[in-house]
Amino acid sequence: MLTLLRKHLSHDAHPVVQFIKYGIAGGMATATHIATFFFCGWFFLPCLTPNDITVRLLGLTVPAISESVRAWNAGFCNALGFVVSNTVCYVLNRLFVFKPGKHHWAVEFLLFFAVSAVSMVIGTAIQTSLITSQGIQTTLAFGANIITALFINYGMRKFVIFKG
Repeated sequence: MLTLLRKHLSHDAHPVVQFIKYGIAGGMATATHIATFFFCGWFFLPCLTPNDITVRLLGLTVPAISESVRAWNAGFCNALGFVVSNTVCYVLNRLFVFKPGKHHWAVEFLLFFAVSAVSMVIGTAIQTSLITSQGIQTTLAFGANIITALFINYGMRKFVIFKG
């Protein structure tokens, strides 16, 4: 049993196992991003509205703010979440998912963040557009941001940054 666990945790695991590990690492990083985003959006840079799903579910009290301020603050909260969650994600992917060594670790780290930055910019643009032009709740717009990043990041990490 221990041998099987070691095999699945190694970098040479079957591609299906690798994708499952990627999903788990990504899930942990996404949870970190979500927690950071909402913590920042509630305590430091208000970006939630009283009718937001998260506010209602958690019974939070939030100040009334304009859509432009809400979109701006949501962007900053997203940027903070990006830095924290991508550091977590890099470490988990390097240790458990992809085989490191295609590049020096510093180059690998910078490429990892560069790819993530591109997906964050695209996702944040979609999030901001959904908030300002469609009036969509912050939580739903943030979800669209996360889904966009998932697709971009997996392909780039697997085929460009790491050894597959």
